[in-house]
Amino acid sequence: MALTGFPSAPPADVPQNWVELFLLAGQEQEACVQFGAMTHRGTLRALVSEQRARLAAAGLAPGGTLALRLPPSLAYVVNLLAGWQQGAQVMLLDYRLTEHEVRAALLRLEPQVLVRADRYPSGGLRGFAEVEPVVEPQPGGRPARTGHAVVQLSSGSTGPSKVIARTAADLLRELDCYRRLPDFPGPGERVVLLASMVHVLGLVGGLLNSLHARVPLTVPERMTAAGILAAVAAAPEPTTVIGVPFHAELLAGVQSPPPLTQLRRMVVAGELVHPEVPGAFTRRYRVPLGTMYGMTEVGVIATDLTGRHHPSVEPVHGMRLREADGELHIRTAGSPYLGLTDPTRWSDGWLHTRDAGRLDPANGRATVLGRRDSQVSIGGLKVDLTEVEQTLAALPVVREAVVVFTEGTIEAFLATEPGAGPEAVHDLVAGQLAGYKRPRSLSFLPALPRTATGKLLRDPAGLRAAAAAAVH
Repeated sequence: MALTGFPSAPPADVPQNWVELFLLAGQEQEACVQFGAMTHRGTLRALVSEQRARLAAAGLAPGGTLALRLPPSLAYVVNLLAGWQQGAQVMLLDYRLTEHEVRAALLRLEPQVLVRADRYPSGGLRGFAEVEPVVEPQPGGRPARTGHAVVQLSSGSTGPSKVIARTAADLLRELDCYRRLPDFPGPGERVVLLASMVHVLGLVGGLLNSLHARVPLTVPERMTAAGILAAVAAAPEPTTVIGVPFHAELLAGVQSPPPLTQLRRMVVAGELVHPEVPGAFTRRYRVPLGTMYGMTEVGVIATDLTGRHHPSVEPVHGMRLREADGELHIRTAGSPYLGLTDPTRWSDGWLHTRDAGRLDPANGRATVLGRRDSQVSIGGLKVDLTEVEQTLAALPVVREAVVVFTEGTIEAFLATEPGAGPEAVHDLVAGQLAGYKRPRSLSFLPALPRTATGKLLRDPAGLRAAAAAAVH
């Protein structure tokens, strides 16, 4: 079964000055990005030009490689755009990586120049930081071996990160997809961004699209419910909040939010949304919770920005469903993976998402059912781990749940309300899941570990380590 969404032909030739044409154009005093104080376009252009000169003085030439390890900040935006303006391939490292992880990434990616922060914020709830960038040439760094503009590491929620690369044409193609979405923020509106700008939703759907669409972007001072709502209330323009499902759950839990007449909608992506969250969010704020399905490899794939079709989404890329196993495939011109020739991930012009799904022949909408590896066999009986996880997460004593399958056993890792132990969970789930679907192991944590993008960690070894640490 095949399906085609919006046309996705890239620009025939991406001009060398694509950053100036597509991201930095605009009036001098036009509001642009806000990290505490608002930065206007003229100021941003000047800062980018100055930093480009500093990067060139450090040895970064066109065709070179630049790694960024900066927290959310004006410095991050400036260095990203300056690297591209210089014609470099920019590699994005999450500032929350450990020093060990950073060293491993640098050995793997071999950048010629690293830009790091002079200090890193210690508070996990800070939305942004005021830092000075430190430019460090890297001995033994190598120039770009491909024509890609950006290199990202996948979130690593289910295991080791993949090295994913996209060209400037890929990014412009995705920005054109956003332009064609009638419910995505446009001129006269603003965006409050909660998602990480190192990863694809925050990077392209948030930062780059806001620059391209001339929509002012604000990052809250604090990533608490109160901090997010204050950022929405700070300006009168129609406002869209962009984040991950965790943020929607956080806001839906606010008992008496202030009136927010400027809030237009919230849009989330990154993982499946628990079934009860869209309704709870809309009842609380009287606006839709839109959802997007995407991947680091290709960006946005399908959307339901109106919230009317949840859990179905409208494709914006060519999409097909492999009949043999129900896996969704996305049309791409080439493999997005650097150094990877695995045909189970990309072959014959199709990216293998490893997500199970359905395509409705009547209206063309897709329903993402979760990872294909969530379909397991217990004693010859098929069990959908997504169903088990959502059933556990919906229990009144459970705040968060992750379910994994290893060595023939279903394991559940839970964050519960105070005083709720195994007996309470077993009693509640007994009436909702058949015996063969119930987890054989329950682990309780104060909060479940998450990746740098806010996704729940799904790597069994990492989950067990977190559970063991919670016991001691």
